[in-house]
Amino acid sequence: MSQVTGTAQSAVKGEKKVALITGANRGIGRQVAKELAQRGFIVLVGTRKLENASEAVAEIGENAHGLVIDVADQNSIKAAAERVKADFGRLDVLVNNAGLLHAGDPNRSLEEILGSGTALGASLDEVRTVWETNVFGQLATVQSFLPLLREAPSARIVNVSSGMGSLTLNADPAFPFRGGFGVVYGISKTALNAITLALAIELQDTNIRVEAASPGFTATALNNFQGTETVEEGSRNIVRAALGENDPAVLFSGPDGPFPW
Repeated sequence: MSQVTGTAQSAVKGEKKVALITGANRGIGRQVAKELAQRGFIVLVGTRKLENASEAVAEIGENAHGLVIDVADQNSIKAAAERVKADFGRLDVLVNNAGLLHAGDPNRSLEEILGSGTALGASLDEVRTVWETNVFGQLATVQSFLPLLREAPSARIVNVSSGMGSLTLNADPAFPFRGGFGVVYGISKTALNAITLALAIELQDTNIRVEAASPGFTATALNNFQGTETVEEGSRNIVRAALGENDPAVLFSGPDGPFPW
C-alpha cells in the first residue's frame, strides 16, 4: 500500500508545483529533491520503504513528503500514482532517478562490477534484475503517472541517464569509459535513452516535455562512492532539466551540454 508522509491538506491543490523523484532517499535523488523544494516545489521523496525517507524529509523540510514506490513492482507504482492523485490531483515533474548499477555482491569494486557486466561474461539473471529497474520500471512509472502529468499546465519527465549509455561515445576508441560499456548497466541506459526518445516523439504535441539527463560521474552509493563529482555537482543538470532550463532542442544532455545518442 502506498503511503505519503505528512498531509496534502497543508498544500491546497494547485498552489504549488508537485515533483516526484524516485530513489530520492539518498544521493543525487535526495539532492534533487532538496533543490526543487528550495525552489518552491512540493517534493515527493520516492523510496521503496517509507522509513527510508524519514531522514531526507526531515532535512528538506515542510515541502517534502515520503512516498512509497518500488519501480520494480507494478503494484507499488500503481498504488503510488493513486496516492498522488488523491492527495495532489496532478504531477508537474517526474524525475525517474531510481536505478541499479548491478545486482551482485555489494562489496565489489567499481572495476569488478563493470568487469562482470560484459556481453560475454554477464549473468543473465543480473541483467534481468537491473533492467527491471533501469528500463522496464522507468517506462512503467511514466505510464502510470501519465494521467497526472497531463493534468499539469506544463509537465516534465526527466529520465536520469548516463554517458555510459551513449552508442556514439562508446563507438569511439578514444572514449575513456568505453571499457565499461556492458550489458548490465551501460546498455540499460542505452535502452532508457531509446525509451526517452520514443516518449518525446509521442508526447511532442502535448503539455509534457521529456528528456534524458546525465549527472556525470558522481560519487554515490551506486558506484561505491568512486565517482569524481559531488552530489551537489551531479544534481545540477537534473535540476536544470526538471526546471526546463536546458536547451529545448536537446533531448539528451550531460553536465556540460548535449550528449550524442
